[in-house]
Amino acid sequence: MDGNRDFAGDIEPFRRELVAHCYRMLGSIHDAEDAVQETYLRAWRSHGGFEGRSSIRTWLYQIATNRCLTELAKQSRRVLPSGIGDPEPDPDVAPHVGGTDVNWLQPAPDAMVLPDPADPATIVAARGSVRLALVASLQYLPPKQRAVLILRDVLAFPATDVATMLGTTTASVKSALQRARGRLAELALTDDQTTEPAVPGARELLDQYIAAFENADAAGLERLLLKDVTLEATPLRTWFAGRSTCIPFLHRHLLGSPGDWRMLPTSANGQPAAAVYTRDRHGNHQAYGICVLTVSGAGIHRISSFGDPSLLGAFGFAPHLPQAQRAQPTAIPSSVAPGLPRCR
Repeated sequence: MDGNRDFAGDIEPFRRELVAHCYRMLGSIHDAEDAVQETYLRAWRSHGGFEGRSSIRTWLYQIATNRCLTELAKQSRRVLPSGIGDPEPDPDVAPHVGGTDVNWLQPAPDAMVLPDPADPATIVAARGSVRLALVASLQYLPPKQRAVLILRDVLAFPATDVATMLGTTTASVKSALQRARGRLAELALTDDQTTEPAVPGARELLDQYIAAFENADAAGLERLLLKDVTLEATPLRTWFAGRSTCIPFLHRHLLGSPGDWRMLPTSANGQPAAAVYTRDRHGNHQAYGICVLTVSGAGIHRISSFGDPSLLGAFGFAPHLPQAQRAQPTAIPSSVAPGLPRCR
């Protein structure tokens, strides 16, 4: 019994980093949780045969990676709307809802995929490895290339260890890594999409965004969004690029009336985010999903909204907005007070 307790104590500290690893591989926080549960179950069943030829951490990553590869063999890659078509130029078009053939990418709560907040330096490094744009780009890689890239470039495992984990040769690992790096270079991701920017005012931008959205204030949103902003919202395949298109779409089709939406601040993928509730016909606010912002010092560069009520549970939020938070929309900060003409 003491040996079982010792083993459980040895493997438990790796849970959060394993969830992050499986999330990078699978693009779904729900699937990542399931994969880690299966990893721990398999490790528990076979720990008597663990002979210490590698570290416990390496052994767990081997189990987790192969569990993810098995899962990926059964499903299509996860995507964002911006990854499956061109932006819609007409803000008055009726958005097209993705069908059952589309497997959407999900956001990940920081509390589940980032290290202990007691280690700020480690958190800064880890944030870049779960950025939404990076995780989305990883989904373009074939599963084994994806695994090699993550294990080598993100987690810095030696090529010999990766070869052992995947049951292949070191030469094959090096070749797969080269091909994976080449594919990511073809995607031409910019630094602000794949690394953690230094944005001291990120939380302030989030608060301003929440206030403007809850008050159905299109002018306030216009002031926050950069000229080349991108707006995408699963499960809609339709997405928009450019403030001149995004603002009219939001104003005419989404914002509604003050109080229709409520948002609670959170963080996802190392980025500012909000838990989103929408008002039903009875006046109650029901879970809608999670909204993730990509920001810079100049404003909001991308809005990625995920219309999936089941995500709120993963982020620690209730399926219904608590009564005390329903009464009034968030007050508009003075920095977002009407100062720009309304979008025409």
